[in-house]
Amino acid sequence: MDNKNNPVSSNPDHGMSQMFSPITTVRISSIIVDRIRALIREGKLNPGDRLPTERELCSSFGIGRATVRDALRILETIGLVEVRVGSRGGAFVKAPSSLQIGAGLNDMLAAAAISAAEVREARLTFELGLIDLVCERVTDEDIAVLEDICARSKTAIEEDNYTLNLSLDFHTALAHSAHNRALDLIIETFQISLEMFERPVKQGEPNPEMRGVHEHYDILEAIKARNSTMAKAIMELHRSRTPKHLRLIA
Repeated sequence: MDNKNNPVSSNPDHGMSQMFSPITTVRISSIIVDRIRALIREGKLNPGDRLPTERELCSSFGIGRATVRDALRILETIGLVEVRVGSRGGAFVKAPSSLQIGAGLNDMLAAAAISAAEVREARLTFELGLIDLVCERVTDEDIAVLEDICARSKTAIEEDNYTLNLSLDFHTALAHSAHNRALDLIIETFQISLEMFERPVKQGEPNPEMRGVHEHYDILEAIKARNSTMAKAIMELHRSRTPKHLRLIA
């Protein structure tokens, strides 16, 4: 190829200049995002805390207001802060939620970076692991919630308006009964992600939903008896049937 017609090859410094381009406002705002994220991780900023005003952030970081606003926009987009308007407005640190974590996991599922089958396997591993804690920590209030979900599920099937949300409610409430916020977040994230990638399918079994509800009742009875071994066995059987009546659309 004639180098005269190829300005890139005729200029050996061109590629180097592309790799080391000037720092832009966007990149500076990303640095600010990383610093605020670090303060949250270190516990120096907690959920509900109000960040300094735009003017104060400009002064502290030695940057312009446009850069501060861009950093706040990024923090709000990734769910770390909430920007409120009005006389009592400002940027406030948000508590982590399963929705924002699930959104990231959904993106990975959609891009096939992680398969829905892998998420199912991980969910079962966590659910089996938390049953010991549930048997130790479950309260009368927790049991009442689980019983109510089972009763509503049974009624919904009889009235032909059962949805997967009731099953999700049971498994989420079961996780809450371990009284461990980290486990709550993990299980809810799995539920939210798989909800988007699982759909009921017709099969030979006449009423798989009712069988699933009966298994929920059996799990609950084992939990009430503080029999973690039995609860795990029923849960494993229960989850092993999931691929038979739910189709992955990922």
